[in-house]
Amino acid sequence: MSQQNPFIGRRTLLRGGIALGATAFSAPGVFAELIETPRQTEGPFYPNQMPLDTDNDLLVINDSITPAVGEITHLTGRVLDAMGNPVRNAFVEIWQVDNNAVYINTNDTTNRVNQDKNFQGYGRFLTDSKGQYYFRTIKPVPYPGRTPHIHFGISKSGQRILTTQLYVQGHPGNERDGILRRIDPKSRETVLGDFKPLADSTIGELAVNFDIVLGVTAQEDEQGRMHGLGKPEWQSRDRRNRS
Repeated sequence: MSQQNPFIGRRTLLRGGIALGATAFSAPGVFAELIETPRQTEGPFYPNQMPLDTDNDLLVINDSITPAVGEITHLTGRVLDAMGNPVRNAFVEIWQVDNNAVYINTNDTTNRVNQDKNFQGYGRFLTDSKGQYYFRTIKPVPYPGRTPHIHFGISKSGQRILTTQLYVQGHPGNERDGILRRIDPKSRETVLGDFKPLADSTIGELAVNFDIVLGVTAQEDEQGRMHGLGKPEWQSRDRRNRS
């Protein structure tokens, strides 16, 4: 994986989004109370074919003028080690259903006829020197049998080190979601995001911040390689797990 960030600056909109994201990040604080972001299933619908566009703007594919349908959401956050230090050049991937609850993975045949072909469904971003990432996407909607969620994969040096999911705080479906309920209550709070209206937005945009805390202190050597992240989590495709 490239160590340069190819996703910044493609569109003026995204350059503005990066600035928005930077102001939305939580201020550094006392990291003694940091809780490791819990590992969760990847599910069966990680893209089996990458979309034509894989940048961090999931609402517009390449130079299309037709945006995806859904509540526009600015998703920001940081990737941190256990001591609260930023992890730079972490490869952050997200994937989720469109507004009609369809994944881009072609094996998701539940509602394929209604797929929003304008929704990218997958995006990627390399964290900056402060560990920050930014995506423009839609607020997740329920999938059959699941509460709304966004899948996250965090990789370093080509190896997946964490797979997790972000949920909508306060959504009534959370209480019935078996995957979310498996997480202990204290850790569960770390994957619940508050999707708030974006101040001064005239089109009803939302903003949510999701900081990801790795479970072991990470250190980077002079060659930029990470140490102390523990055993890599390989990208197993457990088809038995639900999405």
